[in-house]
Amino acid sequence: MEKENPHEIPMVSICCLTYNHEKYVKQALDGFLMQKTNFPFEIVIHDDASTDNTANIIREYADKHPDVFKPLLQTENQRSKFGGGMNPRFNFPRVKGKYIAICEGDDYWTDPYKLQKQVDFLENNQEYVLCFHEVKILKPDGELVADYITKVPENYQMQEDFARYGNYIHAPSVLFKNVIETFPESFWKTPVGDFFIYMLVTNYGKMIKLNDVMSVYRAGSGVWSTQSAYPKNFRTAYAHALIIESMEENKKVVQALLERIRLFLLRFYENITVDDLKKLTTTPEVQQVVYESLQEIIQEKDRLLEKEKENHVDNVATKHLITKLFKQVKKKIWKSR
Repeated sequence: MEKENPHEIPMVSICCLTYNHEKYVKQALDGFLMQKTNFPFEIVIHDDASTDNTANIIREYADKHPDVFKPLLQTENQRSKFGGGMNPRFNFPRVKGKYIAICEGDDYWTDPYKLQKQVDFLENNQEYVLCFHEVKILKPDGELVADYITKVPENYQMQEDFARYGNYIHAPSVLFKNVIETFPESFWKTPVGDFFIYMLVTNYGKMIKLNDVMSVYRAGSGVWSTQSAYPKNFRTAYAHALIIESMEENKKVVQALLERIRLFLLRFYENITVDDLKKLTTTPEVQQVVYESLQEIIQEKDRLLEKEKENHVDNVATKHLITKLFKQVKKKIWKSR
C-alpha cells in the first residue's frame, strides 16, 4: 500500500466499492463528506463498470471535491474476471492513509464523528490495530432496526478469537491500520475477502468493538446476503482453508479454523461434492480434518443403523452414498498417507 511524505498523507483512506448503486450511493458519499475531523482524509472509490447512473454520480462528487475523491471508474466489469478482491486489487494500492475505513456504496455512515472517534481510539491505544462499532440494519422493506444479524462474542479481541468465532464485523463499521505490505498468494483465491483481510491485520495487534452506533448496513442487497446456506458456508470454509495455507506457523489460529472446517463438514456432508472437498484441502492439516470428519460421519451412520431399524432402507442408502464419497475422496485427494 502506497506511502508518501508524512506531511502529505491523509490520516484515513475511505475505500468504497460501487456497482449499480445509483439509488444509494449519494447517501454513502454524503456520509463520507460530513465527517468532522482534525485530520485530512481521502475517498478512494472503485466503480465496477456500473450499467446505471452510479459512475456519473461519482463524477459529479469528484468534480466538486477533486482533492478528496480518488475515483477509478471501470469500463469493463472486473469482478466477473477476478471473482473478488476488489478493494485489495484496485483500492488498497492507491491509498495513502495511516488508516483504512471501508464502506460499500449501498451502506452509509450516520455519525459525523465516526472517523474521529475511531482514529482517536487507535491512536491512544497502540496495542489495537482494528476497531469496529455497532450498526443499524436497514431491512429490504425500509425498516431501520437494531442489528439482528450479528451478536459479537465476549472476549472478541485477539486474532485467535476472530478465528474461533468468525467474522462479526459489518464492513461499514470497520477502520484498521494500513499495515498489510503484501497479500499472500492464497488470498487471491478467497471468496471471503474481508475475513482474510482482518486476519492479516490482526497479525499486528488486537481488535475492539466500540459501542457507538455510527453506520447503517443495508441487508439483503448484496450477493453475500442472498446466498443459500450451503454455498455461503462452503465459501467461508474455503476461506478458512486458504487462511490456514498462509498462516500455518500460527498454531492457535490454525487449530481454531480447522475446528470450524470440521463443524462445516459435519453439518453439510450431504451437500458437499468431491470437487468441493478437493478444493477445500489446501494443506495436509486440512486433509486430515476432512479424512477424520468423514470417518466420524460414517461411524455415526453405523450407530444410527443399529438404533433405528425402522429407517433401515434410508440409512443404508445414506451410508452407501457417504462411503462411496469417502472412497472417492480418499482416492482423489490423498495420493499417500
